[in-house]
Amino acid sequence: MALTTFVLMGALLLVGAPLAVAFGLSIFTLMAGYGLTTTGLSGIPYEEVSNHALVAIPLFMLTGDLMNRSGMAGELIALSDLVLHRVRAAFGYITVAASAMMGAITGSSVATVAAVGGVVSPEMLRRGYPNGYTAALTASAGLLGVLVPPSIPLILYGATVGVSVSDLFLATLPAALLFSALFLVVHRQLSRRLLRNGVELRAGEASKLTAGPPLPRRVVVARATSALMLPVLILGGIYGGVFTPSEAAAVGCLYAIGAALTRRLLKLDMLAQSFRSAVVTGAGILIIIAMTGVFNRAMVLNQVPQDIAAWVATFIDSPIIFLLMVNLVLLLVGTFMETNASILLMGPLLAPAAQRFGIDPVHFGIVLATNLEIGLLTPPMAANLYVAARAARCRMGDMLPYLGWFFLVAIVGQLVLTFVPAVTLWFRFFR
Repeated sequence: MALTTFVLMGALLLVGAPLAVAFGLSIFTLMAGYGLTTTGLSGIPYEEVSNHALVAIPLFMLTGDLMNRSGMAGELIALSDLVLHRVRAAFGYITVAASAMMGAITGSSVATVAAVGGVVSPEMLRRGYPNGYTAALTASAGLLGVLVPPSIPLILYGATVGVSVSDLFLATLPAALLFSALFLVVHRQLSRRLLRNGVELRAGEASKLTAGPPLPRRVVVARATSALMLPVLILGGIYGGVFTPSEAAAVGCLYAIGAALTRRLLKLDMLAQSFRSAVVTGAGILIIIAMTGVFNRAMVLNQVPQDIAAWVATFIDSPIIFLLMVNLVLLLVGTFMETNASILLMGPLLAPAAQRFGIDPVHFGIVLATNLEIGLLTPPMAANLYVAARAARCRMGDMLPYLGWFFLVAIVGQLVLTFVPAVTLWFRFFR
């Protein structure tokens, strides 16, 4: 029955059905085979979306949208430019740094690419970077949108599998630092090649990123301070034990609204547009959560995760081989399915098998999320690539000569996170 369900769900996805429809309809169509009734299934969607941890998702999206519309995201990039503009090929480093800062605000990889790419890409092109390289770097650095906490996929994993979201945020910090370092190394090497080939990567003025006449340095710093305080408030509140992740999302949202309105960076119609964008996007994710909840409940009631764990244990007797197989499967899934839906589907199915091998659920959550995120760099579901290509005004083929290097180091980083659990579980040594 489970195989029939997966085949039906795959067929629905192939004909273009929305994800929520594919998850829900595949169960409602075959519910008699599972011994389920409409009455029994009707309350599950509400139960799934009423989880308190999920409140953070639309709030972090609203915060990121406010930062982008108000121009505070551009102010962060201008500050980075001010600090690093004397470094050769500086704007590549600025892109990675800005993506990390926006990741600490949005919690979403695609949102980070959209926010940073909209400001960074035109400036990189003006300074001589090739279109393809600009898009490849922006798309790859966008992965930091999920690796730097808060992370929407990790919130989803924690809520569905029953793992502390705060622990997941602590565990992903080394992952963010590792991937940042790897991307910076690639940029350093590729920018040297571009310079040798006669490409002029001009240094720039931080003030050129802002509207109006050139600004003194103290003004650039002063303007960016309010934006810099937002990730400090969010992450400091979570790790200081002052806020839960959901409360931190609400506080950060209120701070972003207050800062933007106080500084007159937003008009009321722009504020309304931000709310509408967050509601529409957040509602779409919550509908997917509701329907995957129905799907996963049917799987659990029929012992499918337990059967998968038993089947895996029968043919695989090593946690190393299990993790290797999981990485290959997840990379394939991430290539064809949206990240949040993949987390909601694969997390509850694979977590029991991981626990059977003694793999820490926090460690497994990081492995799961980062692997699926790498799928955002591989077509056909390569959302990061499409957004970055649009911002840099280039074709997908222009990105390929550069993208392969970023993808390669992302795989290296994934292998380190997978097979060296101490990297993600570092905080356990201090408890």
